[in-house]
Amino acid sequence: MEPSTLFFIILALLTIDFIADKWLDHLNAKRFDAPVPTELKDVYDEEEYKKSQRYKKTNYRFGLLSSSVSFLVTIAFFLLDGFEYADNLARHFSNHEIVIALIFFGVILLASDLISIPFSWYRTFVIEERFGFNRTSPKTFVLDKIKGWLVGALIGGGLLAAIIGFFNWAGPDFWIYAWILATAFTVVMNMFYSKLIVPLFNKQTPLEEGSLRKKIEAYAEKEGFSLDKIFVIDGSKRSTKANAYFSGFGAEKRVTLFDTLINDLEEEEIVAVLAHEVGHYKKNHIIFNLLMSTLLTGLTLFLLSLFITVPELSLAIGVAVPSFHAGLIAFGILYSPISQLTGLMMNYVSRRFEYQADRFAAKTYNSGPMISSLKKLSKNSLTNLTPHPAYVFVHYSHPTLLQRIKNLKA
Repeated sequence: MEPSTLFFIILALLTIDFIADKWLDHLNAKRFDAPVPTELKDVYDEEEYKKSQRYKKTNYRFGLLSSSVSFLVTIAFFLLDGFEYADNLARHFSNHEIVIALIFFGVILLASDLISIPFSWYRTFVIEERFGFNRTSPKTFVLDKIKGWLVGALIGGGLLAAIIGFFNWAGPDFWIYAWILATAFTVVMNMFYSKLIVPLFNKQTPLEEGSLRKKIEAYAEKEGFSLDKIFVIDGSKRSTKANAYFSGFGAEKRVTLFDTLINDLEEEEIVAVLAHEVGHYKKNHIIFNLLMSTLLTGLTLFLLSLFITVPELSLAIGVAVPSFHAGLIAFGILYSPISQLTGLMMNYVSRRFEYQADRFAAKTYNSGPMISSLKKLSKNSLTNLTPHPAYVFVHYSHPTLLQRIKNLKA
């Protein structure tokens, strides 16, 4: 089968995206040895800063290798008619369109993940281990993979089957029903992710009674913020890096603190981090993100409905028999410039929201503990203190440490 114009457009998009991403990585790497701003001089001592430099450079080189292999494998898959092979394999087992699609994506995603496993293993057990971050055991690594496959097959497979079912039933109007399903799924996951998915991978326990819980409850009460679900998650079973996050809304809202966060920070600093998370809730950032995600999903599905029946989409990736699942692959790649633009927009909005949440924490609690917590978390994660502005603009959903501290001091 002769390659179509769309085939070459797809290859060009993949190549341009790879080159642009590597160029941004290169620009960022050139600033690894840039002078540390005066405001951040106290984050690292001399030895710790040298360690952070080694960590950044090691990850840069490894990222260049792993992403290059991934790109070359993807291009080879196109050139060697890998999608046609996967489609023929799926049709060998069934003639039902939904079953064919599930096998087709199952084969491709499993093969992709198997190729990435050696890189994930090396990053976890060599790089992260070398710099003192890794706490993952080989058993946990393997179980995480198996659980991830099962959860992905159940949820992803279920959603895909439903969308193809809508397509077979409603034709071009399938996008409306798919949008309703996607919206309902997003809302349910937003509210119940911590109850449904997290327990499969981590243990969560209510924050025990004591001075920390009293300080958190006192702050929440002062702000008129109902919060009785405060949990601690065993993040230390995988890494020493710390985190905290807010999930759900209404009666299901909860705060989850990593045990590493509790170990790394003072109680005043933990309350400041919590105040930041409360700021997101009070400023309606969670609702805004949910609405934007819903609208963007609707736009994507509408555009998909306009093109999914075009046979040239399937032919563009080398699949001889036009189908929904083959067209979906081609559409996803052709849509990537739009998703890049919406991603840039959402990252920009996210950084604005982080500034607002920081200011809320400073106003309702104290900027001092917030600043010291950010510095400690950056130090303990060997964060890059001098990222390139272009790299920040494209990739960062949070402002840089320097930007956040300036915002808090202002």
